[in-house]
Parts: sequence; structure tokens; C-alpha cells
Amino acid sequence: MNKFSISQYLIILFVLVLGFTYALPNLYPTQPSIQVAYTDSGKSADQILLNELEGLLDENNIEPLEVFLRDNKIVIKFDSLDDQLDSKTILQNKLLDKVIIALNLEPSTPDWLKDIGGQPLKLGLDLSGGVHFLLEVDIDTAQQGRLELLLDTYRKTFKEDRIQFNTSSIKDLKLIFEFKNRDSYNKALAKYRLDSQGLSGLQYIITERPSSNTLLLEYSDVALREIRDYAVGQNLITLRNRVNELGVSEPIVQRQGANRIVVQLPGVQDPTAAKKIIGKTANLEFRLEANSRTSPLRKEEFPFKENEFMTATLEKAVVVSGDRVTNASTGFDESGFAQVNITLDMQGGRAMQKATSGNIGRKLAVLFVEQKSKSELVTNENGESIIEQSTYIEKNIISLATIQAVLGTSFRITGVGTPQEASELALLLRAGALAAPMKFVEERTVGPSLGKENIELGMRSIMMGLALVIIFMTFYYRVFGLAANISLLINLVLITGIMSILGATLTLPGIAGIVLTVGMAVDANVLIFARIREELKEKDPQTAIRDGFSRAFITIFDANVTTLIAALILYVIGTGPVKGFAITLSIGIVTSMFTAIMCTRAMVNLVYGNKNVKELKI
Repeated sequence: MNKFSISQYLIILFVLVLGFTYALPNLYPTQPSIQVAYTDSGKSADQILLNELEGLLDENNIEPLEVFLRDNKIVIKFDSLDDQLDSKTILQNKLLDKVIIALNLEPSTPDWLKDIGGQPLKLGLDLSGGVHFLLEVDIDTAQQGRLELLLDTYRKTFKEDRIQFNTSSIKDLKLIFEFKNRDSYNKALAKYRLDSQGLSGLQYIITERPSSNTLLLEYSDVALREIRDYAVGQNLITLRNRVNELGVSEPIVQRQGANRIVVQLPGVQDPTAAKKIIGKTANLEFRLEANSRTSPLRKEEFPFKENEFMTATLEKAVVVSGDRVTNASTGFDESGFAQVNITLDMQGGRAMQKATSGNIGRKLAVLFVEQKSKSELVTNENGESIIEQSTYIEKNIISLATIQAVLGTSFRITGVGTPQEASELALLLRAGALAAPMKFVEERTVGPSLGKENIELGMRSIMMGLALVIIFMTFYYRVFGLAANISLLINLVLITGIMSILGATLTLPGIAGIVLTVGMAVDANVLIFARIREELKEKDPQTAIRDGFSRAFITIFDANVTTLIAALILYVIGTGPVKGFAITLSIGIVTSMFTAIMCTRAMVNLVYGNKNVKELKI
């Protein structure tokens, strides 16, 4: 009686070994470090940059533990967090826009643990730091883009309807048409009034100037709200797609206010790549090269990305933009140079087919539109040196090729630079184009020093709660209490191991979830011991132990399953910290059931099983 089979003990042993093994990497401390990469994705970090960094650190009497090249970046390890933060400030002030510098924590996990997939817990932004962006969507630029499309549409419509106009332009976010005569003026006015009646309300505000046969068109408040919501919503989806491409655990990408987006990437493994991809607000435009028949007002000149001294003149009309790209992948052309394979949606495919079918022999350009930031070291009113950033739009030609056949939904673009640049461009296209440019209201890498106090307080709360529970259980339940305490410690190790296996991120609310599971694990044991006490009034000790465990099981199972359902709902509908709490709580519920029902029972069986126990003290 009260004896497990060998297979049951083996199952328990297997789970314990697995949990302890994958919890082991958390015993190896991480080392403060910084990652340095060139801002230009086409350049890889080299020995020259490494020597320059070492020289700057030596000038400021900072001795790093280790400096080495890895994956086109330079990694610098330090002894302390203070050296890490000081070095970042020094290098950033000296190198400015030349490089991207990001804080990181380098794991010191042994190779044999890495080989079996062992990794320490990922800590959230509130515990270990990470990348934080606050971006503001440029609504004026989104409105300007819509007006340019509207201008092109009305030009075509008026030509088809034989409505004659002298000039057409956009000024102060207003569409201006000057017509040749009053008849054309009246026809256009009727067209405007018909188009302004949208489903959601008045779309346009029309300003009439009959004396000069001029009509001014601007978006109404209803239309502006729709443009803003679309731009923010599209950018939100795009940023989430880009984060997904990076493989970041539990990111936060959410709207803040009318036109702002918050992006938080806690526990990032490669912060330099994150900053490159998230911070890059890029798009593509396919335009035909202008010819001698193109009006000067409908063409503009752009430099080439690889050679700024070379230029080409393109039509202002955009054939297809990057928002029509559904898939993009990298490859190599016949000469071994990098290329990007593009797939468009149906609408984009039709537009490309229409544009290229009548222009075989002409050249089609791929224009890379990128919002960049410029850093400048300035002195503020307090006499302190600070880095001031400004943003600007840069447009460069990355490809200009002759149209040799009609293009459809699938084609390729060449001349995209290095394989790294091609891969980055493909990633941006897969993630989607931005509906409007964004500027960085706030951009920072949150260092681990900010979370040090949170970790200390969180661990202190766990230890204090654990110590008090152990003291109470030992004195109140004696041998059974000792078994419960051992199970409790096993439970904490299993939670850590499972979270490490899953790659889950531990946040400050997650620590609260662990504290809660400590109480729940003890509660399960208390229910079992209370049931055994009740059974001892009428039965012998061995029977009381058996019936106590078996009859308490239903109660424990019901209580934990209902809590697990609530935790799963929190995980599904929650974001960020709430999701972190739900994860640790869910894992803790499962492990506490296992330790209370299996581990505690195994230890009790080893002590009392198959023995003639006359008196049981519990």
C-alpha cells in the first residue's frame, strides 16, 4: 500500500532532470555589453572600426573585458554596468550617425548547455531593458500623398470627360484647378459635389472662385480622420509584421493617442538589428523614366543610391508603390549579383501590366524612399552636451532597367547592392510599406540598470514568501510539511526550466505570478494534508494517506483548472505585462499540480509506504 511503481518514479525523475537541466543556465550571470554596427547596412564592421573603438575607450580609461567581431557587428563586454553606460555615451558622442550602438547582456552559458538548447530566462523591458520607440505618424505627408493621387485621378477624369483646364497643382494641402471656360468650371463643380458625398459623410470642402474659373478642393474633418486612422492603422500592422520578422518574444506595439505608436522590444537578442529594421521607415516607388515629351512640371530628378553623382529624371506619377507588395525574397541573378524577387497583389499587378504594356523599350526605375535621422552634438542652455536629432526624407534610385516585356504580378529587381542590403529590403517589403512617414518622438535603449532594483525587490518578495511558508509548513505539518517544502522548491525550479525551454519573457508582473503560484502550490498540499487528517479519525494511517491523496485530487484539479481558464483568457486578450503575468501563472498552475500530486506523494510513499505505521503525526 502507498507505493509507486518503478515507471512512476522514472517519470518523476525524468521531469525533474529535464527541469533542473534547463533551469541551470540561469545560474550563469550575464555580462554587460554593447553592440556596435555601421548605420549603413551595406557595410560590415571590420578591424578598422574595432581599433577605433578600442582607441576611444582607451582615451577615456575604460578597459573592456573583451572586444570581438560577430555577425557583422562588434561586441564589447564590460565588468560593470557603469562602464557599459559610460562607454555607450562616449562612443555615441564621438561617432554620432556613423554607427548604431545598443546596450545588451551577453549570456555566459557553457557550450554544452547551448548545444542542447539551454538558455537563460529572457527578461522583460522592466527587468533587463530593451529597445523603446515612440513614433509619430506624419499626417500632413499622408494627406499630401492622398492629394497627389487625387490630382492624378482628376486629371485623367477631366481629360476623359473633355473638361478643359489650364493649370492644376497642390498648394497648402489644397487641390487647385484653373479651368479654360465657365462651362468646364460648372462641369467640374458638379463632379466635385457628387464625389464629396461619401458614405461616412462630407469628404471634400469646395472653395469656389467663379471670377477666375478656379476651384479649390481640400479634405473635410471626416476625411482627415479617415486618412489619419488608416495611416496609423496601416503603420501599426507594418511595424507588428516587422517585429514578427525579428522573432522578438512578447513585444509591445500599440497605438498611443491620435497619431502615435509605441514599440517596445523586451529582451531582444540582437538590438542593433531591431533598431535598423524598426527604425527604418522605407518604401518603394516604381516610376517610368521621363522622356522628351514629358512636361517639366510632371518630372523630377533623383540620384542613384550607389552613386550620388549619377542622376536620372523620372516621371512624378507612381506606377506602383511598396504597399502593393505581397511577398519578397532574395536571390542572385545570372552574374551572381544580389536581386529581390517581387510579388504584387492583383491591383498592383494590373497597374504594372498597364504601365509596361505600352512602354516596352522605356526604362522603369525603382525608387527607394527612406526617412533618415541626423544627429548633431549641441550644447543646451545649461551648458551640457546633448545629441539633437532631426529627420528628413531621402529618395534614391536603386534600379533603372529597360522594360523588355510586359510585367505582371511577379518580377525581379536587380542592382540592390550587397546580399545584406537585398535581404533587408526584402524583409521591409514582406512586412509591408508604411502608409505615411513617421518621426521619432522618443528613441532609447533601456539599460539593464533600470531593472536591477525591480529584480532585487521581486526576488526578495519570492524569498520572503517562500521562507515564511517553509517555516509554517515545517512546524505545523512536520514530516508532511517537509515533503511539501521540497515540492515547493522543485516547483520553482520547474517554472524556471519550462519558461527557459519555451523562450518566454519574465516581467515584473510575471514575478507576481510566481509569488501567487507559491501560495497555490502550498494550498494544494494543505488540502491533501487536511483530508488525511479527516480520514485518520476513522481509518488506519496507510488507508488515510491513500484516501486523502485520492479524494483531495478532485478538489485540487477543479480549483486549478478554473484558475487556469482565467489565466488563459488573460493571455489571449491581454498585452505586455498582463500577458507576462498570465504565462507564469499558467505554467505555475501546471507545475504546482504535478509537484503536489506526484512529487509530494512520492516522498510520502518513500517514508511511510509499505510500513506498519501505528500512529501518524500530521
